[in-house]
Amino acid sequence: MPSEFALIDRHFRRPTGHTQLGVGDDGALIRATPGMELVVSTDMLVSGTHFLPDTDPEALGWKVLAVNVSDMAAMGAEPRWALLAVALPAATESWVERFAAGFFACASAHGIDVIGGDTTRGPRNFCVTILGEVPQGQALLRSGARPGDEVWISGAPGLAALGLAHLQGRCTLDGEVRDRCVEALHRPQPRVALGIALRGLATAAIDVSDGLLGDLGHILECSGAGAELRLDHMPAAALAAAPEAELGRQCLLAGGDDYELLFTAPAGKGTSVTALSASLGLALTRIGTVTEQHPGQCVLRDATGNAVSLARAGYDHFG
Repeated sequence: MPSEFALIDRHFRRPTGHTQLGVGDDGALIRATPGMELVVSTDMLVSGTHFLPDTDPEALGWKVLAVNVSDMAAMGAEPRWALLAVALPAATESWVERFAAGFFACASAHGIDVIGGDTTRGPRNFCVTILGEVPQGQALLRSGARPGDEVWISGAPGLAALGLAHLQGRCTLDGEVRDRCVEALHRPQPRVALGIALRGLATAAIDVSDGLLGDLGHILECSGAGAELRLDHMPAAALAAAPEAELGRQCLLAGGDDYELLFTAPAGKGTSVTALSASLGLALTRIGTVTEQHPGQCVLRDATGNAVSLARAGYDHFG
């Protein structure tokens, strides 16, 4: 069985592109670009809580980094550096090799230097600290939504949660639908290009990790505003794919694990958002409006204007 240091040298020491000193010393040396602010975030993924124990290690490696890259996208930042801390029950080299391949594939896709971390024995979990850069004063925040702004969502929220429901045996999906939903769960695509393009256009933003309604609630709380959403304006992919309407609605609105960007923009900027959608080749859907009423709360309405309630609005680690 390889030692901790052999595993690091063999699978996690890679060349860097914009780092003064990377893996190998007690700390890394980085130099921020003049005129830029550093954006720093950290996230932990624990077996049995954030991923199924039998998840393919290469797909898991991709996702462990991708969910952190998504935080950079939500801030309008360009991801630059990442550190990875790992606990593993055993140093199974074939498993580590495949995990590292997925992790570094995501790093390469987004121009990220992996500059350090730690390994130890324990229940399988992963913690990434990621650093990015954004021009001074241009970071996207959760606190900028204002009454009259429109609420937008990228991509096809709900598919990842539907893929999880399939893997857990709560529903049965077949063929291309199954493959698309499981792929959405295991290989999320951080919307970095969208986040960068939203600088100066969006008034607030967040990535959807715990459910569309729950994460919108964070924007509303920070902004001191409310919102009204229309169920019939939502992206329809999850609703169409789900074998039961209620399951599709729960996955779409409260499922999480999408890592799409949810953002607000002034009503007069709708044409600009639509043009951005075309230029990125990414669906951007207007789903509602920010309101003055009921700060911190969201009202969901159906096509006839009637209020719709859900059993839960999003994922809570301690709920």
